[in-house]
Amino acid sequence: MLTFLMTRTADRRARFYRVEVDYNLFGEYSVVREWGRKGRGGQHLLVWFSNLRDACRAAEAWRKRAMRRGYVTEGTSV
Repeated sequence: MLTFLMTRTADRRARFYRVEVDYNLFGEYSVVREWGRKGRGGQHLLVWFSNLRDACRAAEAWRKRAMRRGYVTEGTSV
């Protein structure tokens, strides 16, 4: 699981973005993305893939996109 955290300087609202790759009982892989304000319920999106390679590629693409938007890995300094 990858978790990213961004703090906006203008309004001081901490936001989170999470990407997770899961395996289900039907032999499929899913990538779960969740985002929103920290401390509140966020939005989420679930996408299924037939193999692990495609799921990991998609998760990595979403991780890179979040990093370009200013998210940093939780626990690192901004």
